[in-house]
Amino acid sequence: MSYTIQEIAEALGAKALGATDLKIDSVAEPAEATASQLALAMKPEFAAQIAAGQARAAMLWEGADWESLGLEAAILAPRPRFALAGLSAMMDPGQGWATGIHPSAVVDPAAELADDVSVGPLAVICAGARIGAGTVIGPHCFVGADCVIGEGGFLREGVRIGARVRIGARFTAQPGAVVGGDGFSFVTPEVSGVERARETLGDQGDVQKQSYARIHSLGSVTIGDDVEIGVNACVDRGTVRDTRIGNGTKLDNLVQVGHNVVVGNDTLLCGQVGIGGSTVIGNNVVLAGQTGVGDNLFIGDNAITGGGTKVLANIPAGRVMLGYPAMKMESQMEVYKGLRRLKRLFADVAELKKTVSNDAESN
Repeated sequence: MSYTIQEIAEALGAKALGATDLKIDSVAEPAEATASQLALAMKPEFAAQIAAGQARAAMLWEGADWESLGLEAAILAPRPRFALAGLSAMMDPGQGWATGIHPSAVVDPAAELADDVSVGPLAVICAGARIGAGTVIGPHCFVGADCVIGEGGFLREGVRIGARVRIGARFTAQPGAVVGGDGFSFVTPEVSGVERARETLGDQGDVQKQSYARIHSLGSVTIGDDVEIGVNACVDRGTVRDTRIGNGTKLDNLVQVGHNVVVGNDTLLCGQVGIGGSTVIGNNVVLAGQTGVGDNLFIGDNAITGGGTKVLANIPAGRVMLGYPAMKMESQMEVYKGLRRLKRLFADVAELKKTVSNDAESN
């Protein structure tokens, strides 16, 4: 698989300069690039490393002086990192799986597979499942009864999709992702200490030993188009209504989305984010790594949380939050600055106490 500089530039909507017929078979960092690789030097500090490698061509920022870098050709993009998305898609060699349905796969006769669907070794597709055209079901995957997966989907190794889950087009699930597990919903015969503590903000009353009864998950999961779910991420099914993930939303590795949660369009949930049941998250929200969101909360459109934020109350649209409990980022930074000054403050107070004490003794 190789492309000319001209072909790459046209595919990316970028500008090709120099020896545009030069063939490229892969990409590399500037210092490690060989003569057949495109060096990714999208900032001046990266371009300085080109001389350490053997690259004849590079992807650079718009206006870069590519000839002074000793290159024979260059691709100039107004937003190189965005161009990298298209370039990486062109250069991705894939997983090397064969097309078609593997002999060891188990496909129920009542399942409906559209044209060009591939099913890998030891995969299982249950009765009533409908798989869209061009979708790839990887090795050891499970697709439950009456599931719907749209066209152009891609399930990596070991993905599990529960019964009656509905997924749109161009869905990607990384290894070990689980969609449609039962929600974590349990109840005790009498009011529990947890319920009392929540109402009183700390007092759980007389502790009673009680067993938990499961509330079954009668809803499912509905996922829009162009959604990606990361390695070992989990999306639980709803209790009565479906858990919902909007179009274009991306879940990173180890993300947990609880039952009845609604996530809007084009939202990013980064690594180890956990969202409690029945919370509603808007469009274009970014929750940074290890953000924890309580249940039955609301996060408005375009909100952002910093890493490790713990959301215990609603967040209005457009707010940037940080810390535990979550506060406006600028307020939280002032708190952090105050904490750093505490040691000096204690020393100042101790010195003041000593001065006052000495003055009292002299009088």
